[in-house]
Amino acid sequence: MTAYIARRLLLMIPTLFGVMVINFFIVQLAPGGPVEQAIAQLTGEGSAITERITRSGGGDAVGPAQTQAIGQESTTSRYRGAQGLDPEFIKELEIRFGFDKPMHERFIQMMGNYLTFDFGDSFFRDRPVVDLVLEKMPVSISLGIWTTLLVYLISIPLGIAKAVRDGNRFDIWTSGVVIVGNAIPGFLFAVLLLVVFAGGSYFDWFPLRGLQSEEYLDLSLLGCATSPACVADYLWHLVLPITAMVIGGFATLTMLTKNSFLDQINQQYVVTARSKGLSEQRVLYGHVFRNAMLIVIAGFPSAFISILFTSSVLIEIIFSLDGLGLLGFEATFARDYPIMFGTLFFFSLLGLVMGLIGDIMYTVIDPRITFERVGA
Repeated sequence: MTAYIARRLLLMIPTLFGVMVINFFIVQLAPGGPVEQAIAQLTGEGSAITERITRSGGGDAVGPAQTQAIGQESTTSRYRGAQGLDPEFIKELEIRFGFDKPMHERFIQMMGNYLTFDFGDSFFRDRPVVDLVLEKMPVSISLGIWTTLLVYLISIPLGIAKAVRDGNRFDIWTSGVVIVGNAIPGFLFAVLLLVVFAGGSYFDWFPLRGLQSEEYLDLSLLGCATSPACVADYLWHLVLPITAMVIGGFATLTMLTKNSFLDQINQQYVVTARSKGLSEQRVLYGHVFRNAMLIVIAGFPSAFISILFTSSVLIEIIFSLDGLGLLGFEATFARDYPIMFGTLFFFSLLGLVMGLIGDIMYTVIDPRITFERVGA
């Protein structure tokens, strides 16, 4: 197993490098980079997102020379909207954002910094990327953990019940629910929940946005944990976003659990156990459960990463939850490259590590599984 882990760790290096290369050059070639964003904001044509994150960051997006630059004559610029701005000011912007260097040099410098986990500072927030990620991470981690736990707590018992009752009315009706949950994206459920239960058109039972009410915003994590009212308020805010994510995520795991149990129920060792007079519950949970749950339990790390990096992004945007999904969304629109590439590097690395942990869990749950080469 040690040799396999070493090979996987070494394989992460070219994989991560390939991910960064492809995304870096695609993003760099796309129009509307940070220089254009700064110019657009200066000339009053910037997006609302750029202006909002600039205000929240407390810094100027374009520097102190902006008041002297407007109205001066300039030569034709390769940046859209730069007409009328001093070429020296444009050059200052390029130096600030690193665009005074060729593309390949910027990439090499960026990857060199990332090897030491130096992700730099945000272009428009004037804060280190690491600080921003650590600040937003609790929200996304909270959504991911609660959603993953609820998905497993619902899907595994439901999948087992469907396998035991395969073909009867319960199986048919629950299959219809699973198909609907799998067919409709989670963000559509989120919009429906907002309209129905958050004061849209029917009921005003749950808050529209955020994870805490205003009176609890100044409390620290430890302070909130010691206050029953704060904990209840936190759980109250979680109901709608978690419901939307669970509805969109439980269908696949339910069918995986059912099919895994059906496959094991038809094995010869189950027939032998029944012929020995063992009860159905003993056969199901004493023999079938461990083998059937192997793929389900071992896939927990990958499932958590999938929920965290896919489902939570749109949910955070819809419910205005200040997490990593909303941070990445705003950074993409503002072309805040340090945030975009820093979070891409970190979470790509985290995804690769979680994949390795999932493989290790296979061998922990069932020692008969090995990833080593078996000699002839």
